[in-house]
This record gives sequence, structure tokens and C-alpha cells, in this order.
Amino acid sequence: MVTLLVHSQGSEYRLAATPGASPRELLDTTELRVRAACGGTGSCGACGITLLSGEVNPLTLAEYQKLTPEERGQGQRLACQLRLLGDAEIRLDHPAPPSQWRGIPPEDLAPPADRRPELERHVFGVAVDLGTTHIRVALWDRKRGKRIAARRGPNPQGVFGADVLNRLDAAMRLPERAAELARLARSAIVQAVRDILARDVGEVTPMLAEIGQVLIVGNTAMLALLTEHGGADLFEPDNWERPIDCLPRDQEAWHKQWFMPNAAIVVAPPVAGFIGSDLLADLIATEFTAGPPGSLLLDVGTNTEIALWDGATLHVTSVPGGPAFEGGGIRYGMAAEAGAIFRVRSEAGTYACDTLAGAPARGLCGSGLLDAVAVLLADGILKPSGRFAVAPGEGFRLDPANPRSALSGGDVDAFQRAKAATAAAMAELLRLAGMGWGDLGRLCVCGAFGHTLDIPHAQALGLLPEIDPARVELRADASLAGCERALLARDGEGLFTDLCRGIHAANLSTSGTYDDTYIHHLRLRPVPPVA
Repeated sequence: MVTLLVHSQGSEYRLAATPGASPRELLDTTELRVRAACGGTGSCGACGITLLSGEVNPLTLAEYQKLTPEERGQGQRLACQLRLLGDAEIRLDHPAPPSQWRGIPPEDLAPPADRRPELERHVFGVAVDLGTTHIRVALWDRKRGKRIAARRGPNPQGVFGADVLNRLDAAMRLPERAAELARLARSAIVQAVRDILARDVGEVTPMLAEIGQVLIVGNTAMLALLTEHGGADLFEPDNWERPIDCLPRDQEAWHKQWFMPNAAIVVAPPVAGFIGSDLLADLIATEFTAGPPGSLLLDVGTNTEIALWDGATLHVTSVPGGPAFEGGGIRYGMAAEAGAIFRVRSEAGTYACDTLAGAPARGLCGSGLLDAVAVLLADGILKPSGRFAVAPGEGFRLDPANPRSALSGGDVDAFQRAKAATAAAMAELLRLAGMGWGDLGRLCVCGAFGHTLDIPHAQALGLLPEIDPARVELRADASLAGCERALLARDGEGLFTDLCRGIHAANLSTSGTYDDTYIHHLRLRPVPPVA
């Protein structure tokens, strides 16, 4: 790994990268972006930076064409053409206007799965993972099997509550509110597509007409809120083991609201109840049923979905874990972006906090919260009950000089509840399948934690079972990857249908043992066996 140090408008960012990465690619994943309109070919010349020091590639032909001799002599380069061969330091004087959309790191994206050479018109396609907290969008040239770019941004429906039930209740009570929630999600997806077209293609309106399909996966509540159909069914427990119809009532009118005149807007149907098509996309991306019996998959988030493969049947369920795993509901919680504490280590009586982009700590994201709880437990600051050994007043500061590094008793409680709901659901699926923790041989962790999850810490707290860490796969954007694979397949909808044939959806609210199992898992300790 190499390090890029970026100075811009009085701020400093420290970004880790693999050799060969460009500053443009790295900055696209942060709140600081270069100006761009050509997709990284160097033809627009907009992404000017100043190289201060470092080991980098020589000037390219595009840079000789777009930069004057004086500019080249002053160390100016194009951010899309510069490649890091070692550590480097740059200055960005004229960043792009702020945007809520971030590029998704290449390590979180799956390699191209297929292509559609038979397509002659409207060859572009859009894959969408519509999450409760975040939306992920990727634009593809389906004919060539080439991803143009991918973006990640907040779901603006969050203004109506982090919990899906709050949003569903708001939509149920007022038709105007339902329409507003649908508009917010739809507009966000369109804005993400427009952001990609503007920065990575160079034109917007004509290219919107070249999009032939938009495929959307998501948890059931998000799909129902997007289409304004199916939300009422989720309030009926009898429907929690049955498929929910989330298709819009008036397809033609709905289609016109997307400003993509030639695109088929396809909503991949959910499995049942609160088990959405995002879980199916995870299963597609991980080729889950091709794995051995005893494979377990977690899609961790505000609504956590779980699948267990016993070799013949897919057992699936979902639990409302709450937003703690995504940095929500925490006093100083935040999304996984610049300044978020994502890693905590105990070092001789002090705590080292690593932040994303090396920026000053502004709060804790999900993996940082988990690490903080784990190290404080190991040091005796926290008890297994989740209580502090000595009351910390306003909160225990990991960094005594930074109040935004503080962890409160309420934060620990929110983590415990989310952890217990997830662990109890795993235990219940194993029980229903006639299996135990010792039967697990593969564990796929998708969703909120990305690649920053510390597996031993997660096992020490009882979020993950104690299997060989080498058998744990961290698949940050598996839902988007599965959606992309279906987008590029000739029978994409068939991929979802085939999985649903051998699926058993479990409604844990009817289980006579789930509540006791949940209480059993509240303590901060490794997963104990459950009879």
C-alpha cells in the first residue's frame, strides 16, 4: 500500500491506496472531489492538481496536450492521469462543488460478470441497491460488459426516521407523505445516475435516453416506499412468510417519472415479508448455494437479513437490528466517510483511533463502534453486561482531547441490541435447520461493515460465531454486485426466480424461543451454544 497526502482549502486528507491508483479515483470516494467531465481519459483537462512530492508516473500525452509548459513546470498534473508508484503529496486548489455522492472503492466492487454483445440500442444499464441508510448505483455499458462508474450516497428518506417502520407508518397515514417518500428515493437514484453521466461520460440528457434498463434490489420496505405499493401488507404478521407485491399500480405513469424514456424500470421482487430482493442479490453475488452445506450469510444493516444453506434448502429470515451497525442512533455516530473512526486499538493504556481518509475524528462508524466496545471490554472498562465499570459521565473518550470520540452507555446498549438480534436470528435458523454452530463452514458478511470489520473483535463480542477467520468472507457491496450480475445476464429475472424455488422464509415473531435466545445473546461474550 502507498499513501497519498492531499492538501485542499486548509484541510488535509491522508488516503491509503494500491500502487497504480490515481488521485481522482481516491478522492472520488471522499467528500473532496476533483472537477471532471470525461471519465478519466484526460480529454477535458478539468482535474488539475499540483504535485508537491512523491514517486509517480511521467507526464502522459493527455497532460502535454492539456497543460501549458508553464503549468507543467510548476508541477501541475491531471488527477486522472497521475499514477501513484509510491507515497505522494498533492495540492488541490479548485475542488468540485460538494456532492452527497461518493465513488465506491474499487476493492468493494465485483469484477465484470458478463456482457450483452447482441444489444444494438440503449445498451446502457443501471444497477441499484436501495438500502435503508444508503443507496448504491452503478452504470454499465451492457454490450461491452464495462462498468462506467459506481456511486454511494445517503437515502434521503432518513429525514422521516432511521427505522423502516417509522417511514412505513408515515406513508400509511398521509398519501402526500407516501408520495414524498417515493419521490425522495426516486430522485436520489436519478441524481446518482446524472452525477455519473456528468463526471464519467461528459453529457447527461442525451445519455439518459441511451439507458435500456434500471434494475433495483432492496429490502421490502424500501421497495414498497419507492413504488407506493405493498407497505400496508408489511403491517400484517400473516404476510411475513409470503411474497409482498411491490410493483407500482400504474406502470406507465411511474415510468415517466424517471426521465429515462427508453429504460425498463425493473423492481426485483422481495422474498417474503421483510426479506427483500437485496438478500437474493447477495446470494447471486456469492454463488451461495454452490457452496458447502453449513454456509451462513449475513446482510448487516438497519434491517439485517440472514440466509442459511443446509445443502438442500435455503432458510432465510430478517430482524430489525436498528441503525447502530451503520453509525445511526449513536451520540457521535456517522456513516463510513472521511473522519469516521473505523478502527480502534488498545496501546499501553491509550487508544489509537484510525479514521477514514486520515481526517480528524468526527465520530464512529459501525466498525469503529464494534472495535471500541471490544477493546473497552478487553481492558475491563466495560463489563460483559455492557455497563461501564466506572460511570464515564458524558461518555468514555477514546481520545481524551476529542469529545467526538466518546462512547456512552446508550451507545453500547444500541450495539448490544443489534448484536443480540443478529446472533439470536442466526441461532434460530440453525435450530430450524437441525444444525448447530459447529456445522458452519462458510460465513459471508455483507453490508454495513464493508472491509473494515475486525473479525476477532466481532467474534469476541458474539456478533459472529467462532469459526476459522479464513472462512469468513467480507463482501461489502454484495447486493450491488448481485444486481449487476442480473443486469448483465440474458435472463436476469430468472436468477432471482431460481433462488426462490428452494427457499424457506422463517418468521421469527412466531417462534416460541426467539425472545429467550435474544436475551441469551445480549451479553458481550463469544457466541454460546444454544440448546
